[in-house]
Amino acid sequence: MKNQLIILLMAFVSISTFAQTEAKRAEQFNLEKNKVAVQGYDVVSYFKQNKAVKGNKDLAVSYEGVIYYFSSQTNKDAFKKSPASYEPQYGGWCAYAMGNSGEKVEINPETFKILNGKLYLFYNAFFNNTLKSWNKDEVNLKKKADLNWKNYIK
Repeated sequence: MKNQLIILLMAFVSISTFAQTEAKRAEQFNLEKNKVAVQGYDVVSYFKQNKAVKGNKDLAVSYEGVIYYFSSQTNKDAFKKSPASYEPQYGGWCAYAMGNSGEKVEINPETFKILNGKLYLFYNAFFNNTLKSWNKDEVNLKKKADLNWKNYIK
């Protein structure tokens, strides 16, 4: 009986820790009020179709506190097999801003780049396409963005 109680307590602590980790992670991501990432765009489509495609809420998957929408069952299944490979870098915030100033800046989901198998999203409005600025100094900005993002996900 005592062993069962200890096992039950350990399971509760594990579940509680996991839930707290999920909540903290989601807190740092660029999400809609309903915890949807990338403004509802299908993250797999960036890789498979090389374009931004709006997802469908009926094809949703929750992964570690973040909800993703997909445009097809095939994309949803691909994500479920390897979710971390499709998630946007820096929690879906503008990669340029994360590298340039360490700030969380909104994105235009149609302005993106796939680099070394990773998805990077960028702000693009009011004559300011930050993807162009990123491309001018990508190596340095990426290094800085990687370091800056670590401050958010401690």
